[in-house]
Amino acid sequence: MRKINYLAILFYSLIIIKSIDAQSSEQKCIISDGVPNHKIGQFPTKGNPNKFKKQNLRFCFPKKPVKRPALRYIVSTVGVTLTGIPIRPGTAAWYDSSSPKKHSQNQSSGLNLEAIRPFEKIFGIDDYNGHLDFKGLYHYHKPNPSLLSNGQSLIGYAADGFEILYIPGKFKTSWRLKKGNRKIEPFGKYDGSFKEDYEFINGSGDLDECNGKLLDGKYRYFATNSFPFFPRCHWGNTSKDFRKINR
Repeated sequence: MRKINYLAILFYSLIIIKSIDAQSSEQKCIISDGVPNHKIGQFPTKGNPNKFKKQNLRFCFPKKPVKRPALRYIVSTVGVTLTGIPIRPGTAAWYDSSSPKKHSQNQSSGLNLEAIRPFEKIFGIDDYNGHLDFKGLYHYHKPNPSLLSNGQSLIGYAADGFEILYIPGKFKTSWRLKKGNRKIEPFGKYDGSFKEDYEFINGSGDLDECNGKLLDGKYRYFATNSFPFFPRCHWGNTSKDFRKINR
């Protein structure tokens, strides 16, 4: 099997980004073939029958994003890393008692499965907190140390153009597990199996609902090691490029 030179791929990607920046005064773009700067898990695997495929990805976003008065939940592909890998912390799976797997894309239950739970990972999530979708696209559900390079905390950009920083242990999210038990099927304790097991409590942490805050005079989003892992909502206008590859 041919060995992949990940350093060469990363260098080539950065050259492409710089060349596109020179062509546009308003937008920054990241072009990628979807190959990360690390080895991925063995796919197909239990919980994920998909095979890895190279992609033709292009993400453009504002160089000078504007923070609007209200946040919005619009895109599931919430950002892209500097290494060209989509960031997609949520899943397309919903609890479904009628399905043999107990989940499907039927949203009627109102309970959206989390791929990374406090007590387990599902859907074949690998050691780098990523896996494949049905198109063979590798994407991240949670940050990992490989995203940090040269001692820099900037790991990517959100769909609205704001920076995404990763400073492990620095900032605390304001999302918490709800207390008590679910009042709907499958009942049981709020344990992080579903997105709806969490609630945002303003002021309980350092970050806002979209996992962001002002830092050094600029608004930025943050990747965190606890839920929600990445911003799941946006304060700015999201680029159409991120909507193209939504689940």
